[in-house]
Amino acid sequence: MRFKKLISAFLAAAFCVSLAGMAFAEKLTKVPTAWMDEHETFLIWYAKEKGWDKEAGLDIDIQYFGSGMDILNALPSGSWVFAGMGGVPAMMGNLRYGTSVIAIGNDESMTNSVLVRPDSPIAKVKGYNKDFPEVLGSPDTVKGKTFLTTTVSSAHYGLSSWLKVLGLTDKDITIKNMDQAQALAAFDNGIGDGVALWAPHMYAGQEKGWKIAGDLHMCKVGNPIVLIADTAYAEKNPEITAKFLSIYLRAVNMLQKEPLESLVPEYQRFFLEWAGKNYSPELSLTDLKTHPVYNLEEQLALFDTSKGMSTAQKWQSDIAKFFASVGSINKDELKKVENGAYATDKYLKLVKTPIPSYK
Repeated sequence: MRFKKLISAFLAAAFCVSLAGMAFAEKLTKVPTAWMDEHETFLIWYAKEKGWDKEAGLDIDIQYFGSGMDILNALPSGSWVFAGMGGVPAMMGNLRYGTSVIAIGNDESMTNSVLVRPDSPIAKVKGYNKDFPEVLGSPDTVKGKTFLTTTVSSAHYGLSSWLKVLGLTDKDITIKNMDQAQALAAFDNGIGDGVALWAPHMYAGQEKGWKIAGDLHMCKVGNPIVLIADTAYAEKNPEITAKFLSIYLRAVNMLQKEPLESLVPEYQRFFLEWAGKNYSPELSLTDLKTHPVYNLEEQLALFDTSKGMSTAQKWQSDIAKFFASVGSINKDELKKVENGAYATDKYLKLVKTPIPSYK
């Protein structure tokens, strides 16, 4: 009899635990998000692996896309509410769909590069513009040449910024639009005189011996990866938006405080399991080192408008003005995005502190 009572008590307890688990699961809010196979996605993937989204009451769905423009094109179908992408497509997102920049993912100014073959005449000229001593190339070696890149992207921004340093514009060259993998493969097969790539594709080019003619950092241009939101969703769900940012910033704290070498195995696993790519330990460490990230305090400083346009807004404004100057957007479109006001700290200010420990 006593044994039966114990069994009954055990079953009752198990049932209660089951009900509690079901109740917990039912409380999770599904949050569809969109990302590329890049550094910024590692943060949200890592957070998901650790269950930090569930701790915050969310169930974050991490969807794969090939480019920022691909992400934007999926917005009308309701595929996502938050996403990570470059500042260039983020500008186009606000122009086309009224999206908002709600945080900075990382700095990619060192990982958007124009690469040329080592025997290229472009590689033989260094410091043509004395204000940019590390930049390779000159007007004579570049004019009329063919370059491969993904247009209206951060790589395109890098290409155009490099041309500007040399006193040239997009009109002085031929640009062939390809996605990053296609551009890498085509250039490897002898097509084109140069290629503009972002990481990790630029690393593959470097491993083949290609030379960096210029990157955004060399050209003294800021290039953020940003976190953007479907504005209508964010305005309707400010608490969920703040929770999403808190989860991401928890991973930022981990990246800033842990030795990057210790994160290499997880970084390799992320790329293999989520993106289907084999990253060597050396490549993983390089990628981690060349993508600075910003904690909450630093984010708020980047979005601070107390003295006028914030740094985040200026980055977006510079992108808009540049693409207007090369004819990618018209004057009316420029007027809509040139103040960068769609980069807002509204949701960063709602993030509850202290952010939970990553340990």
